[in-house]
Amino acid sequence: MNRLATVLLGWKLMMRNCGSAVVVVVGGLMLGTFGPLPEPLHAEVITGICPDGSLYIVQSEANVPCKRSKRVRPEDVPPVRPEYRPTPYTWDVWNERNDPNNPYNLIDAAKQVREFQASLPGVETAPAPGMATPGRASSANPPVAAAPPGEVRPLDLGLSDQELRDLYRIVELSQEHAPAHIGRRTADGKGIFEVAFAHSRAFEGVLQRAWSSRGGLANGPVLIFTARSKRPEAFHANFTVLQGHLSYQPNAYDARQLGILQGRLGDLAANEIVTGYIVLPEAIDLSQDVELYWNDRRVRARLGARRSAQN
Repeated sequence: MNRLATVLLGWKLMMRNCGSAVVVVVGGLMLGTFGPLPEPLHAEVITGICPDGSLYIVQSEANVPCKRSKRVRPEDVPPVRPEYRPTPYTWDVWNERNDPNNPYNLIDAAKQVREFQASLPGVETAPAPGMATPGRASSANPPVAAAPPGEVRPLDLGLSDQELRDLYRIVELSQEHAPAHIGRRTADGKGIFEVAFAHSRAFEGVLQRAWSSRGGLANGPVLIFTARSKRPEAFHANFTVLQGHLSYQPNAYDARQLGILQGRLGDLAANEIVTGYIVLPEAIDLSQDVELYWNDRRVRARLGARRSAQN
């Protein structure tokens, strides 16, 4: 027994992880298979992988059995035989952290959705004087009935005709570096109806100041949109904004969420222009990709970046 102990001390030990058991290899001989390792007796344990794919567990740097090894935490050690797995190991790692159906991920996602819903524009902000959220009247004014579909007209925020033309130009020029537009055939098939979106920090400031005496707005980012049809056509701002697992549908009859600055919603004449804004929740990050839906049409854009794709 003493002779065997001496031989063992003379060889460098290499530990190979094989499922729940550990095979101890001394030189070229496999001495035995044992169950899971007991708790380490020393505080310092170094775990790593050699260039040939073998694993090691040692107690000091001097005992590392190879050069150019990669250190790895014990809980992050990959499988020794990844080719035997039904799916690639890297795919399993990615899927574990990104699978929306993994209950582990749903905990954080559900919390974000609840916080997102609580922060929607108009949920906690007092209604502007003379305006009422559908289903809730302003306490300072008599109840005001929500406008029926087709009767949403421009909101007077004190913008001049030149400023309205400038907003249209901002959206038009933004398409060159941050394209976010949707086009479709008109109902009669003889023209094109286009809707475009843009982001302007300057306009956000203008809008916040204009609303400061009307009860205020949420602090989320603001999109400007324009709509124009070559032929007579009905237009309703049926927009949806998606980012990850967050979705937002602004209420076209609540000016704290979606407002019309020029034109109207409803039946439009040929070449009539509609300009408006959408107040987004703070959780929407315009530096990341967002999906903008108009009815069943969609555009994916990173507003301010040079990337966009339309379906």
